[in-house]
Amino acid sequence: MRFIALLILVIPGFLAAWGIKLMRDMLFQILQPPFPFLWLQFITGLLLLIGGVWFIAGFVLYRDRKNKKAGVK
Repeated sequence: MRFIALLILVIPGFLAAWGIKLMRDMLFQILQPPFPFLWLQFITGLLLLIGGVWFIAGFVLYRDRKNKKAGVK
């Protein structure tokens, strides 16, 4: 069961890391192949980063609430 939970967290983690890479490449003027514009690459990277962090934070908060360890109700 813990292995499945780890897989659930690794996939959004990789997406968030890829989002950081896309934003970094935009700052250094490196255009990646699937994107025609630098600004589109940056927006996609930002969305991937926000989505990945949001998913991981929600997963951890849900797990802590279930185990009655979270301070937020």
